[in-house]
Amino acid sequence: MSLVIIGSVAFDTIATPKTRKERIVGGSGTYSSLAACYFTNPRLVSVVGDDFPQETIALLQKKGIDTRGLEVRTGKTFFWEGSYGHDPNQRETIKTEVNVFQDFSPKLLPEYQRSEIVFLGNIDPDLQEGILQQLQDPKLVAMDTISLWINTKRDALLRTLEKVDIFFANDEEIRLLTGERNLIKASKKLLEKNPFLVVAKKGEHGALLIGTEFVFCAVSYLCDEVVDPTGAGDTFAGGFLGYMDSVGNFDAAHLRKAAVYGTVMASFVIEDFGIERLKNLTLSDIEERFEKLQDLVLF
Repeated sequence: MSLVIIGSVAFDTIATPKTRKERIVGGSGTYSSLAACYFTNPRLVSVVGDDFPQETIALLQKKGIDTRGLEVRTGKTFFWEGSYGHDPNQRETIKTEVNVFQDFSPKLLPEYQRSEIVFLGNIDPDLQEGILQQLQDPKLVAMDTISLWINTKRDALLRTLEKVDIFFANDEEIRLLTGERNLIKASKKLLEKNPFLVVAKKGEHGALLIGTEFVFCAVSYLCDEVVDPTGAGDTFAGGFLGYMDSVGNFDAAHLRKAAVYGTVMASFVIEDFGIERLKNLTLSDIEERFEKLQDLVLF
């Protein structure tokens, strides 16, 4: 099959109670494509400035990621700065500089338009909607969002939601979007919009899949220490959709397995800053952790 990912490729500055990292590579498109590449060869659509390191683009290409959709423009790359307290589930955004992403309006390559699985990262819903108009009958469309778009572009977000199959969001965002405090009720309200599956990302507590006909809970892998939680949700989505692309089957059994693989990939990325942990994984690393997670919930 074929998976195309549209999301940001960025620089991040991250502060935790123990340390601070300046201008490391991040972005929703980066995390999700690096997670997906262990299962398939994803296509990445994004934009960076001329300050973005060529060696990182070469790394993406070496990992089997199709970067023909990654545009390099004159200017500065998208930049985000955030800080975490002792609770890694709570973060504060210090600064966001959109830079070259401000006027980004990609025209998908013809083969990208024919992609069978599409992931719309947590970008502007107007941009998401414009991308959907370029697609030629995809088999599966998934989207993510953030509270910024819920607060500022709710109508556009809801229009886009009517055209997707899987909706990724954390529990806070799902409650904010629906006005429902109960997560199950809130998710079912979103299912009425069109998606057949809502994936509620719950951080250290894993993920909850709520479908029209089933509910599944993917528990998180037990990690001794969370170094940097940035990008965990994007990595989860990339692992999830990368696995789905590799099997080409969207039934409930494979959706459950995809959620576990997504959880496994997210458990790796939080062990180091930025994308470092995703650079040198092996399939045996992933399968070993998958089996451990399987044993954890077996009864």
